Amino acid sequence: MIELPSARAVLHPVDEPFPPGAHDTRSAVTIGRLLGIAVAVAFVTGMISHLHQHPLGWLDLPSRPVWGYRVTQGLHVIAGIAAIPLLLAKLWVVYRHLFVWPPVRDAAHAVERLLLVPLVAGMLFEVTSGLLNVVRWYPWPFFFPRVHYGVAWMVVGSLAAHLAFKWWAVCGRIPEPVAAQPVLGDEPLASPGAAGAAGAAGAPDADRRALLIGALASTAAVTLATAGQTVPALHAISALKPRDPLAGPQGLAVNRTASAAGVRSAALDPGWQLTLAAGDRVTRFTLADLVAMPQQVARLPLACVEGWSAEAEWTGVPLRALLSAAGVPADAHLRAVSLERNWLYANSPLNPAQAWDPLTLLALRLDGEPLDLDHGYPLRLIGPNRPGVHQTKWLERIEVA
Repeated sequence: MIELPSARAVLHPVDEPFPPGAHDTRSAVTIGRLLGIAVAVAFVTGMISHLHQHPLGWLDLPSRPVWGYRVTQGLHVIAGIAAIPLLLAKLWVVYRHLFVWPPVRDAAHAVERLLLVPLVAGMLFEVTSGLLNVVRWYPWPFFFPRVHYGVAWMVVGSLAAHLAFKWWAVCGRIPEPVAAQPVLGDEPLASPGAAGAAGAAGAPDADRRALLIGALASTAAVTLATAGQTVPALHAISALKPRDPLAGPQGLAVNRTASAAGVRSAALDPGWQLTLAAGDRVTRFTLADLVAMPQQVARLPLACVEGWSAEAEWTGVPLRALLSAAGVPADAHLRAVSLERNWLYANSPLNPAQAWDPLTLLALRLDGEPLDLDHGYPLRLIGPNRPGVHQTKWLERIEVA
């Protein structure tokens, strides 16, 4: 007669595939704290980025510091990429606790487990979609910024609720029932010689240290390998940076070319003019008019939502000079309009602080040379603390919003 193994032996084998020390509470808490820091940085900087790209009518963001958007968006992408190995490590530590029997012990436990669905699924969506956005691949039918923003709030909300349930359990407000039997188990079954193995000095601690070292090393590696698109000091060693900010015409990257925008003929038209519309008063400037005006040089960063950024020297006419000459009120909100049509960011808003900042330029030259067509020739907007999509290229019109 052949003796079949028991169900418990099948579901919970003696030869445990993973060391217990790497799956215990201490490991989960330590990895969780590191992941929490990355998520918090990504969430806060993501909110700042969203407000820059999609400003609220009642909230005028400042135009300083000059490097503000460059730093916050760079931190957003860096923190998001760093969260990937930390999230995988966290899931590896706790995955066996997700498969328990019975799956639900009581009503509180049911709510707690249900909250894990939007938390885990939302986190996986955020890091995956964010990484695809960095490499500018959009294999989905929805508008990425809006969905990414909404899911971020879902993740934070479910995380807050999850932590609240855990806190109540620790404080005794939610009684912890007798622990359910893990399907994959937390501890190996006792067996001949197991006591000696379990008593090996420091084995769980060694496993835990190995896990933490591996997670931290992986996080540091992916951060250093990609952060060079934002941090100039890391440019040379960031072998996996999705975008080289210095690769492009005039030594600066381009996201949207003149051909892709469909503006080549209009931008090269000798009759091009810039229109400044303030109510019934309309003023027009030819390219020669703008070139003849007093020019200002400013070193400003070009920073894009994908996380890449680079500083450059821009030369042009301060926007405030034109606004003052045209009698535009100092509290007016403006809109910069591009020659480009049928693109969400073809027009960009300018609040009073941005419009009247002395470093906000109608740029004619980049690093001392006339603007390349792909960088916005004949005229582009460049200003401090603004996302790249709002540094409007191929300017045609500035109007009071």
